[in-house]
Amino acid sequence: MKASSPKLPLTPEERSSLRANKIKLNQISEMEPKNLAIGLGASMKRANYLKGLAIFQTIPSIGPKLAQLVVDLGYYSFEDFENETGVELINCAEEQYGYWMDPCVEDSLRCVVYHANHPGSEKKWFDFTAERKEFREQNGYPDTRPKMAWYEVEGASK
Repeated sequence: MKASSPKLPLTPEERSSLRANKIKLNQISEMEPKNLAIGLGASMKRANYLKGLAIFQTIPSIGPKLAQLVVDLGYYSFEDFENETGVELINCAEEQYGYWMDPCVEDSLRCVVYHANHPGSEKKWFDFTAERKEFREQNGYPDTRPKMAWYEVEGASK
């Protein structure tokens, strides 16, 4: 997985604390939350949140927006994905947000679940497009899927 620096919503104080404690952004995904909380001078909740964002951005082709969506769904580590599927995640995300999302988001969530179960993989989100298309052709979408699309919602991103 990539070792580039994740994009994290750090406060100026948190950035200063990381610098003072010689913690690099690309180390956050590997740190214990307790040590990160101490290094940041922040709560465990905040440390878990930032670590989750950093972890999911280690996946090739997964950026800060998708990492944020995954954390918003309540996942903070790869271990949290035991027995989960990309289909369940997109259904949950669409229900939570109240609109259906761009199909590439489902591909990206399938990618996250795959990486959780296959550490070190270099697969990217678009490697899951054919799988999604085949699944949706056979199974369609749930009847409970929101009727409004992401592009109809002001301020919504993919």
